[in-house]
Amino acid sequence: MKIALYGNPNTGKTSLFNLLTGSYEYIGNWSGVTVEKKVGMLREDLGELVDLPGIYSLNPLSKDEEVASTYLLEESFTGILNIVDASQLSRNLHLTLQLLEFGKPIILALNMVDVAQKRGLKIDVESLSERLGIPVIPIVARTGNGRADLLDLLRGWKRNSEPEKKGVQSNSPILPVFYGAEVEKCIDRMGILLEEKSPVLKRFLILRYLEGNQVVKNELEKSIPPERLSQVMMELAERLGLKGREELSDYLHHIRQERIDQLLSDVVIHEKGKEITLTERIDRWVTHPFWGMPIFLLVMFLMFQLTFDWLGSPLSDLLDAFFSGPLRDGLSYLLTEAGASPFIQSVVLDGILAGVGGVLVFVPQIFLLFFFISLIEDSGYMARVALVMDGIMEKIGLNGKAFIPMIIGFGCNVPGVMAARTIEQPKERLLTILLTPLMSCSARLSVYSLFVGAFFQRYQALVVLSLYLLGIAVAMIMAWLFSSTILKEEASVFVVELPPYRLPHGITLWRSTWEKGKGFIRKAGTVIFGGTVLIWLLSYVGPKGIGVPMDQSFLASIGGWFVPLLAPLGFGTWQAGSALITGFVAKEIVVSTMNILYHAPESETLQQIVSHAFTPLSAYSFMVFILLYIPCLATVATIRRESGSVKWTVLAVSYSLGVAYLLSFLVYQGGRILGMM
Repeated sequence: MKIALYGNPNTGKTSLFNLLTGSYEYIGNWSGVTVEKKVGMLREDLGELVDLPGIYSLNPLSKDEEVASTYLLEESFTGILNIVDASQLSRNLHLTLQLLEFGKPIILALNMVDVAQKRGLKIDVESLSERLGIPVIPIVARTGNGRADLLDLLRGWKRNSEPEKKGVQSNSPILPVFYGAEVEKCIDRMGILLEEKSPVLKRFLILRYLEGNQVVKNELEKSIPPERLSQVMMELAERLGLKGREELSDYLHHIRQERIDQLLSDVVIHEKGKEITLTERIDRWVTHPFWGMPIFLLVMFLMFQLTFDWLGSPLSDLLDAFFSGPLRDGLSYLLTEAGASPFIQSVVLDGILAGVGGVLVFVPQIFLLFFFISLIEDSGYMARVALVMDGIMEKIGLNGKAFIPMIIGFGCNVPGVMAARTIEQPKERLLTILLTPLMSCSARLSVYSLFVGAFFQRYQALVVLSLYLLGIAVAMIMAWLFSSTILKEEASVFVVELPPYRLPHGITLWRSTWEKGKGFIRKAGTVIFGGTVLIWLLSYVGPKGIGVPMDQSFLASIGGWFVPLLAPLGFGTWQAGSALITGFVAKEIVVSTMNILYHAPESETLQQIVSHAFTPLSAYSFMVFILLYIPCLATVATIRRESGSVKWTVLAVSYSLGVAYLLSFLVYQGGRILGMM
């Protein structure tokens, strides 16, 4: 049994997916498109649950929304689980009615019934189920309420279902929506041209075509000449007194809205005397035209203060002491007792432990940052940030929705770039892909932690916040520049859901943090492990043989090529040049490289040695360069995949390198002029 999970964005779809599956089974991409899909095994081995991208209707605007329509037409599945927000039924039921028209069995999961009650909405679930002709189960996905009832229904489906074939429709009852005599006549006329389709599927396809669904249009044009389809559609619009497909789509939407309004007037009771909700009270401040931005900056500052000063630094110091003390001593003892050669001991202690351990000491700070990002997402504040930023983003050729991938980029640029799929306009989507790598990801955080701990002990949070804000500011400037030149601005659509504020569920919050953070640990055991061994080898071998002094090694020679270029930026050393080269593979390797190249005697930590090799000004200049220069290899590959163009990928790499050099130069040389050495 295979169940398709459909729903509007921010209706609790992910929470329901986790509730019914227990965990993610696998993550991949849909065939032919780079849109992520999640497929989980339902509890009790009932079958598969396929999590479709969140959509408002079956008239797709963005790349990921196309997946939802394509799935209906091209995949075999048993039935549909449609989750709706009980407090936003008027909007959510548009998708429900469209899914009902497809004719597959449906279960309606009525989520957030607790929120609806707080808003003074009392829903007659039995009456709603009777009028829709499908089971309706009230649930609270975050807490697990209603899970048992859903699983009972799914067990019944499993007992009664037989293997479904593509295109075969069940006899599931549907809610009839009469779209008017002219539309119904048009459906009958076009239906004659689709002889091989079932009546239910014919109606579904024709209605989606009339609404402008590109996926359905492509499907119908396989059997009907495009000019014939267009002629029938234009004739219908003319008879209705409408101007083309856009007004026709609005007309069909209006008919559905009338049907929904009639339905809700019968099944929803609005209780009077309810107080203003907590969400409305908070939004008065956090979405305020003036106070919204300062509140966002305050949230960012507190996040970094907790990550670096109050919680993160003490935990990282303890981990660093463990790696440099008991762990190193224990490994040294074991290697000596095992009779390992000096070469092997150096590989393990000075290569692997120094490189990988130098990155792992920052795991507490990385996970804290991911925890706070997950907290912002799960609480409902993320959408408010997009709303606050919309006014600024609109002036530079984007909209507030583009800021969400950028915030996701704070965790990792790869999912940030991928999140641009949700943006409707192709040019805005491409612009977001090009700009998201400027956001300071968690990989860069390990570099910041090293330098702020060495030079800016009292102002760690402020210094790191300044780097994050610098990345945002540069992205804003480049957005304006690109949208004014090579990517001319086009009409923008800004649609963002403002979900009610929720107290994040502990298990969901932990799972979200772990899903984001485990990639950092996995990278330490793979890419960083291999990279540090290679770096150590290049620093151990030189033109004159093996075991040469580090400044006579191959790595010193390679890094030395860049010394003249980096000198005006304040860090013209072969060690810095070498670290920047290896940082292209993964930004965490910058710290691994430094831990190997600035090999610390037991009496000194890496931060103490770095404090002798840099000045506060050159350290800040180096962090600015790390923030902006070439995206890591994984991000470059993602840009190539998402943009579908080598040209745009080369532009993303080259412009970021140029901007990094220019700003680092201005920081260092400007600081010198002002006497900030």
